[in-house]
Amino acid sequence: MDSSRRRFLGGRPAGPAPFRPPWSASEPLFLDRCTRCDDCVKACPTGLLQRSPSGHPEADFAVAECTFCGDCAKACATGAISRDTGATPWSFGIAIDEGCLALQQVECRVCGEACDTGAIRFHPRLGGVAVPEVDNTACNGCGACIAPCPVVAVRRIALPLRPELP
Repeated sequence: MDSSRRRFLGGRPAGPAPFRPPWSASEPLFLDRCTRCDDCVKACPTGLLQRSPSGHPEADFAVAECTFCGDCAKACATGAISRDTGATPWSFGIAIDEGCLALQQVECRVCGEACDTGAIRFHPRLGGVAVPEVDNTACNGCGACIAPCPVVAVRRIALPLRPELP
């Protein structure tokens, strides 16, 4: 049987691993260590961490941003989440899709105003509104730009792992 047909008949294709709390262990280790106690979900001051259908915590950037406070790691007694201030909490950046209002000639700078690191800047365009430009080297992965976008044009993208700080 054709493998694409088998995948179709077998259900959903395997997608990327769910988006776990910052500084989570690798997915297999996380699943092994996480007891689904909800301590990290309860400890998250912004409400970013939500209980998934499987009972494991997931980061939901449509709800909130991450402040990197480390409360989830402090609450985790199993080591599924362990804050390492020398490591990047996540390896993702953002991209702005073509549905962006500014790219459709409608003035909007909500994502740039939400970005405290200045990773989203708006550049003037002759005869039109300013357009967003993303600098993923400046992005810290907080996700503050995702929820306020009125047309859901800001999305996370995977980045290569950044080198650890000395």
